[in-house]
Amino acid sequence: MKGLYAAILLSMAVIFATNWLFPKKQAVPEASGEPAKVEVKAETAQPIAVADKTASAPDIETILKADKRVDIDNSAVRGSIRVKGARFDELYLDKYKETMEADSGDVELLSPAQSKAPYYAEFGFIDAENKLRLPDSETLWRVKGSKLTPQTPVVLEWDNGQGLKFIRKISVDDNYMFKIDQSVENNTGRKISLYPYGLINKTHIEGENTTRVVHEGMSGVLDSTLKEIKYSSLKDDKKEEFKSNGGWAGFSDHYWFSALILDNNQKSNVKFSKTGENAYQTDFVGQPLTVENGSVGTTEHRFFAGAKEITLLDKYSKDLHIDKFDLAVDFGWYYFLTKPFFYILNFLYKFIGNMGWAILLFAALLRLAMFPVANKSYESMSKMKKVQPKIQSLQEKFKGDKMKLQQEMMELYRKEKINPASGCLPMLIQIPVFFSLYKVLNIAIEIRHAPFIGWIKDLSAPDPLTISVLTHIPVPGFLDIGIWPIVMGLTMYVQQKLNPKPSNPDQARMFALMPLIFMFMLGHFASGLVIYWTLSNILSIIQQKVIMKKIGVD
Repeated sequence: MKGLYAAILLSMAVIFATNWLFPKKQAVPEASGEPAKVEVKAETAQPIAVADKTASAPDIETILKADKRVDIDNSAVRGSIRVKGARFDELYLDKYKETMEADSGDVELLSPAQSKAPYYAEFGFIDAENKLRLPDSETLWRVKGSKLTPQTPVVLEWDNGQGLKFIRKISVDDNYMFKIDQSVENNTGRKISLYPYGLINKTHIEGENTTRVVHEGMSGVLDSTLKEIKYSSLKDDKKEEFKSNGGWAGFSDHYWFSALILDNNQKSNVKFSKTGENAYQTDFVGQPLTVENGSVGTTEHRFFAGAKEITLLDKYSKDLHIDKFDLAVDFGWYYFLTKPFFYILNFLYKFIGNMGWAILLFAALLRLAMFPVANKSYESMSKMKKVQPKIQSLQEKFKGDKMKLQQEMMELYRKEKINPASGCLPMLIQIPVFFSLYKVLNIAIEIRHAPFIGWIKDLSAPDPLTISVLTHIPVPGFLDIGIWPIVMGLTMYVQQKLNPKPSNPDQARMFALMPLIFMFMLGHFASGLVIYWTLSNILSIIQQKVIMKKIGVD
C-alpha cells in the first residue's frame, strides 16, 4: 500500500511537471463533409510581423475617428460598429480590468483592422456567380439610430443601384450576445440566390498572452462535437473545414472568446484558416437564400463576444438552443466533476461573499462528504502503525525468505483485522478531485482577480509573498515560492509522519521527498488551490489524530 501511495504521488508530480514544462500538442481534428462552395475572404489591413510587432501603428483613437461609427453600450460592454462595412471592430468589457493595477484599463476584445492586433467580425452575402454588386467592407451604409443599446437596435440600409436593397438590423442584449437580422429586397426582374456568411478575423502572435493550462485558439461545437484547433497547427494555405447543423465556432482565449452562432435548421459550411502572417479566420457559409423577383428574403444570425461566464453560457445554451455552449470553457477530462465543482464554489461564494472563504468551506464540505471512507482508511493506517514493531520483527526473522515473510505478514494482517489496501481508496478519490479543482481555479473567470485575506489579492495567481520578496535575496524561479506553499508543505510533512513508515528503504527515501516536491511544484500554481490543499491536509491530520488516539497509537 505504501508503495502504491508513493507511486500515485509521484505520478501526480510527473503529470503536473510534464503539463507545466511540456504542454501537450493538440491533435488537429479531421474535416468532415465537403468544402464550402464559396470562399469567405476578409479584406484586412496588412498584419504585423513578429519582428515588427513594436512598429508604429496608428493610434487607436486616430483609427476610430477616421470612420463614421455607431456606438455600442450596455451594462457589460462598450465600443462601436464601423459604418463602412458594418464591421464589429471595437469592444471593451466593462466588468473586467486588464490587470490588478489601480489604473488598469478595461479588457479590450475587438480591435480595428488598422490596429496592431486586428480582431473583428462581419456578416454579409456572397454571390456564387459573382455577378451581383453586394455590400462589402468598403460599403458605406445609411444608419437609422445613433447608439446600439438593449433598448435601441440599429438599422443599416444600402441600395446596390441594380434592384437590390439590403437592410441589416443589429441588436444587443444586456450582456455579450448580438443579433443580426438581414433582409434582401429583390427588384432585379429575376430570381437571385445569395449565400449568407459570417466571419471573425483575429491576429495572434505565437507566444504572446498564452497559457499551458487551457486551450487557446480556434474552437467550436460542430454537429455536437467539440473541435479545438491550435494556431500552430494551421500553416499557410492550410484550413480545416466542417459541415454542421447548429452549434458555434470562433476564437477562444483564457477568459474571453468570440463565436459565430450557427443556424440549427440548416447545414453550414464552417472553416478555420490562416489568412496571413499572424492572421487567422473562423467563418461559416449558410445555405443559399433564394429570393424571387418582387419578394423579400431574410436571415437571422447571432454573434457572441465577451467573457466566459459559465452561468451565462449555460443560460444562452438553454434559451437560444446553442449546442454545448458551455464547452467554450475548457473543463478538461473531468467535466463531470469540474462543472459541478464550479457551481458549488459559485454558490458558496454568493453565500459568503469571498471566494477564498468559499474555497475553504468547499474543502471542509468535501472532507465531510469523504469522512466515512477516510475513517476506514485512517483506521487501517493507524492499525498498521500499531503493528509496525511486529512487522519489523518478522522482517528481521525472515529477511532471507521473502515468500515466508509475505505469508507471515498476511497472517498478521488477518489476525489484527487490517486491510493494507483500504488506505488507498481516499487517495484514489482525491486525484480526480484535485485535478478538477485545479481546473476550476484556472478556468473560472469568477476567480480571476478574486481576493482573499492578507496579501492574497488574486486567488487564480500564485502566492506573491515569495522568499525573494521577503528576504530581498535573489532566488531561482522554481525555488522562489510563497508562504502558503510552505505551510502546505509542512502540513504534508506532518501528515506523512502520522502514517506507518514504508518497509523498503528506497520507498522511504522517495516518500520523504514528496512534501518537498509538492511544495515547490504547487508553489507556482493558483494560490486558491494551495489554500484548499492546506486546509484539506489540516482536516485530515485532525481526523487521523482522533482515530489514532481512539486505537491507542502514539
